[in-house]
Amino acid sequence: MAITASAVQELRKITNAGMMACKKALTETAGDMDAAVKLLREKGIVKSAGRSDRETSEGLIAAHVSENAASGVLAEINCETDFVAKNDAFGAFVSDITKTIAQSDAADAEAAASLAYGDGTIQDALGAKFSELGEVIKVKRITRYTAEGNGAISSYIHMGGKVGVLLELSAENAGTKDSETFKELSRDICLHIAALNPSGLTRDDIDASTIEEENEINRKQLEAEGKPAEIIEKILIGKINKYFSESCLIDQAFVKDDKVSVKQHIAAKSKEIGDNINIARFARFNVGA
Repeated sequence: MAITASAVQELRKITNAGMMACKKALTETAGDMDAAVKLLREKGIVKSAGRSDRETSEGLIAAHVSENAASGVLAEINCETDFVAKNDAFGAFVSDITKTIAQSDAADAEAAASLAYGDGTIQDALGAKFSELGEVIKVKRITRYTAEGNGAISSYIHMGGKVGVLLELSAENAGTKDSETFKELSRDICLHIAALNPSGLTRDDIDASTIEEENEINRKQLEAEGKPAEIIEKILIGKINKYFSESCLIDQAFVKDDKVSVKQHIAAKSKEIGDNINIARFARFNVGA
């Protein structure tokens, strides 16, 4: 009988086995789902049914940036325990998977899982790791950047793979991204993002509902203190500006020199290099978040 793609996907969801292994098992069992699960267990590909529903809150963040800094990928690969996440072999596996994803055009975790890898797909490799380690391994999410114009992509992995950053800096001159000052700036901004976890790049990136909530909390606190209404409104302006300075990347105090903002630090480096450099975008992953 013909094995449908939906049946293969259902078996993959139940077992976390690779696509080819699932298709073969369904073929051998004439499409009987329960029998296919049993067959995969007998072959050692799956140790117990339903394991793919177990929580995968541990894992590693990895990044791969092309040699010319024109593109890069940030990926989170999850497992079940910190013990596995700290294993050197698992770290090498995650790094290799991320490199494979970076060299493709996969835009999300589902597409990444279907990429060719070894003798099968990435999903097949995850299934093999499941059998080897006894834990569910999943590609949770990926972010891919391709630099525009003369910009460049950089990355930073923090805390042994628990936090990762992908950054695009824009520039106007073709040779800027090759300067050591620019490269140092990229590394420092990545480090800053990892350490201070900004909510957005600029004030425009902060959701209006978040601002409204902050104002409401502050207003109630000020009312409880007995402040007059006209004074409250003035104080709220100062408090929300302080919130922006703590939450927006360009307004945050630079992690290596809190006397200047990130925006001011970039402006100083732009002047030193002789170019107009700006942060185009960034992504920050935290394992399990």
